[in-house]
Amino acid sequence: MNLLSTPIFDILRTKMGWLQERQGVLAENVANANTPNFEARDLKEMTFDQLVATPRPTVASKVTHANHIALNPTTPQTRFRIEGAPDTEVSPSGNSVVLEDQMLKISANQADYQAAATLYTKSIGMLRIALGGNQR
Repeated sequence: MNLLSTPIFDILRTKMGWLQERQGVLAENVANANTPNFEARDLKEMTFDQLVATPRPTVASKVTHANHIALNPTTPQTRFRIEGAPDTEVSPSGNSVVLEDQMLKISANQADYQAAATLYTKSIGMLRIALGGNQR
């Protein structure tokens, strides 16, 4: 039994993956702050139910010969949904990115990621203590 595949670790990994993808979307917003008609985007917020129901990655078989039959031809979708999230104001060029708002979102995203990573680390430490190991 793999202790790191317990629900708490799966939820934390999913949340950290969502935060990582959101960081990329927010960075794209900042990079396109001067692009005409660019609409700011963000990832759709995940609810607790979605975190719990997120499909776990599976190991798919690999077809190495034309006569082999693929047992798992489709892989579950693990990407998160990107949606338009224009900020409060739009520039005359049609750009809806407000750098101050994006920087606040990036800072909050970074703090959330750090909190999830700390919870993950502390949970591994508790497992080590419970199993009688050291707590490094």
